[in-house]
Amino acid sequence: MISFDNTEIAFSGKTDQDLNWSYRLFKMIGKPWLVKAGSFFGNLALTLRLPVKGMIKKTIFKQFCGGENITDCETKIEQLAKFKIGTILDYSVEGKESETDLDHGRDEIIATIKRAKGDARIPFSVFKVTGLARTSLLEKFNKASAKLSSEETKEIEKVIERVDSICKAAFDAGVPVFIDAEDSWFQDGIDRIANQMMAKYNREKAIVFNTLQMYRHDRLAFLKKTHEECIAGNYFAGIKLVRGAYMEKEREKAAAEKYPDPIQPDKNSTDRDYDLALEFMVQHLDRFSICAGTHNEKSSAHLVDLMNKNNIQKNDKRIFFAQLLGMSDHISFNLAHTDTMWQNTFRMVRFEK
Repeated sequence: MISFDNTEIAFSGKTDQDLNWSYRLFKMIGKPWLVKAGSFFGNLALTLRLPVKGMIKKTIFKQFCGGENITDCETKIEQLAKFKIGTILDYSVEGKESETDLDHGRDEIIATIKRAKGDARIPFSVFKVTGLARTSLLEKFNKASAKLSSEETKEIEKVIERVDSICKAAFDAGVPVFIDAEDSWFQDGIDRIANQMMAKYNREKAIVFNTLQMYRHDRLAFLKKTHEECIAGNYFAGIKLVRGAYMEKEREKAAAEKYPDPIQPDKNSTDRDYDLALEFMVQHLDRFSICAGTHNEKSSAHLVDLMNKNNIQKNDKRIFFAQLLGMSDHISFNLAHTDTMWQNTFRMVRFEK
């Protein structure tokens, strides 16, 4: 059995001053009205070029980001490694439009893979396809039946080339890479690209991982379909399982455009499907590699229990646990404290200017 109640272990990497500061920050961001106001005025200040970056870096940025570039993240990488927790470097820039910016995004992601190569402290890399494509193009491409112009076809081919170059770099370096989940109006197209990359690079083991947001009611069925496709195509599936990040936007857009809401009817349904997905993948571990990206104690404990019941070693290279930097220390640090579990536990460390 695993317990996440040991706060001495959970916060062993923090001073009393660090804890008090984090406590005050979470008290503030726990107030929706304050978050909404802060986001509005923060974006306005940045648009007007007001000198607020210093304040942002000392508050939200300090809690959730490792730095402005890969080099800046070295301190955080080493701090986590002391507690047997790995780091995933996440270049979290998206929404760019120019080909130059999109190519730069590709190059930064490949740089994280090169940095991770041969360094046991950095077991994975990650990227968003919205950092490699114009969002309006990606939204149009989302519908498989959509008719793209010749220029749009060339452009989407360039997007797939960017994704392919990242996945090839990951394959060559032996560094698994996560393709992050996005809004549903992008995700079908991303799923097609992810499946294409898995079929190409996951012939011997999972190098490319797709991400499933289980607060969508169709994702458990999608997972089972992915399993069928892997068997038919004779390759392995890498799956990062999360609950989801875009619920408000999803519901608003569905209501405005009068199409069925893709989100689960309630949280219990999300929790149920998340745990069912874990069970399905553990039952078919001959085809799956799993990353449980969750801040939920019950799901984390459930996966540990599934591993114990199925005699799966704690350091099995097909099962990983992940939390975002700055959140759920009690899960990451208690997992890593368990004998040999550290090889499977890591934090997502964002960096951006």
